[in-house]
Formats: sequence, structure tokens, C-alpha cells
Amino acid sequence: MVVLLAGVVLMVMGLFAGAVLVAAPLGLAGASPGPALGVLFPLLTVAGYVLTIAGSRTSQVQGLSFAVSCALLVLAVVAAVALVLSAAAVVPLSGGTLPLWYVLVVAGGLGSVGAASRGSVARTS
Repeated sequence: MVVLLAGVVLMVMGLFAGAVLVAAPLGLAGASPGPALGVLFPLLTVAGYVLTIAGSRTSQVQGLSFAVSCALLVLAVVAAVALVLSAAAVVPLSGGTLPLWYVLVVAGGLGSVGAASRGSVARTS
């Protein structure tokens, strides 16, 4: 139970770091993301996911994987939309686009792999 709770907290903090990386260039966050958030985003998300899976029952793994994959894909899509709107000069960005590109690649990659593997998890009853 402790491993499960620690994993959930780490995973949520990783997703929060990714959300700040997306929100800051859009001017939605009061902080400017530093390099630490870039490291913590994938590190905490993956470490938290691994701990959560280790503390979960087998029947919970598939739903959890899909939920985390969806959250990551939402981050990637928001980053992609922000990049397109910025390139079209519809939405001005404060700062550069590097955090958005980073989240697009990392969250898009991790989320796509997780969502694509949804059907490949063996069902046990």
C-alpha cells in the first residue's frame, strides 16, 4: 500500500511538472520552468508509474496504464496546439518554444506507447 501511494504521488508530481512546462510559455503559470522541471517531468512520471504498478493488483494495471497514457497524450496535444497557434501568430508565447517541443516529444512518445500497449496486456481473472 505504501509503494502504491508513493508511486501515485510521484506520478502526479511528474504530470504536474509537465503541465507547468506547457502552461508557462502560454502565460498560464506564474513561474518560468527551469531545467529541473525538464528532468523531473519524465523521471517522476516513469518512476511513479513503476512504483504504482509494483503496488497494484494485476487487474488494476491496465486501467492505470491507460489513464496515465491519456494524461500524457493530453499534455502532448495541448503542447502541439500551442506550437501551431504560436507559429500562426494567433497566440503569443512568453519565452521560447523549447518546453513545448520537449513535452510534445516526451509526453507524446510515452503516452503513445502506453495507449498502444493497452490491448497487449494479458487479462487474468
